[in-house]
Amino acid sequence: MTNANLFDLSGKIALVTGASRGIGESIAKTLAAYGAHVIVSSRKLEGCESVVAAIREEGGSAEAIACHIGEMAQIEALFSAIENKHGRLDIVVNNAATNPYFGHILETDVSSFQKTVDVNIRGYFYASVHGAKLMKKNGGGSIINVASVNGVIPGDMQGIYSITKAAVISMTHAFAKECAQSGVRVNALLPGATDTKFAAALVQDPAVLNRMMPHVPMRRVAQPDEMAGAVLYLASNASSYTTGTCINVDGGYLLG
Repeated sequence: MTNANLFDLSGKIALVTGASRGIGESIAKTLAAYGAHVIVSSRKLEGCESVVAAIREEGGSAEAIACHIGEMAQIEALFSAIENKHGRLDIVVNNAATNPYFGHILETDVSSFQKTVDVNIRGYFYASVHGAKLMKKNGGGSIINVASVNGVIPGDMQGIYSITKAAVISMTHAFAKECAQSGVRVNALLPGATDTKFAAALVQDPAVLNRMMPHVPMRRVAQPDEMAGAVLYLASNASSYTTGTCINVDGGYLLG
């Protein structure tokens, strides 16, 4: 393979969860731009259809399937639909996540705890299970988990969210180790503070930003599009010998 087509995803079927906006939307559009047929998934079909329309306008190939990644029945229905229609799956980007509670860890209510665990751990886990099984049938594939720098250094007032993202990092290592001989590579993206609706409570609060920016050598938050290149690398043959790794895209935040 020449350097010119290391990132070519032509003929690949890719699933991106949480793809109706933010980082997921940017990832979906980028994978489509490099030739993949992208299944755009999120809880609400309308948002997914909007992203699909934008991809098609640019000459890409995409479809929308609604799925709440916190609901086991919906995960199973999603992967059944993909297998029935396409018979294969080459790329899974686990990006759908939730962070319903912002406050002191000692005040975490059970409902917020359970919702965060169900989506960020159980959802990622079983999407990876179903994805890897489908990939195994066709000689392999690539799973990319969108974790967070909070999985390494817990975010202030984001205790349970940070704990689940630490679990995603460990999950990435565990799946990578056990799925490698099936040709399934599993890696993670660790975004830093990114200007999305999901992170609005952080990046649009001047007081929070003023506390955060001195710890970011690049002295700014990221744009969603700045996350997509690392995922393209992990999804493509450019990373054919890369598994079990976490790529920090954080402006240097984890340098300390």
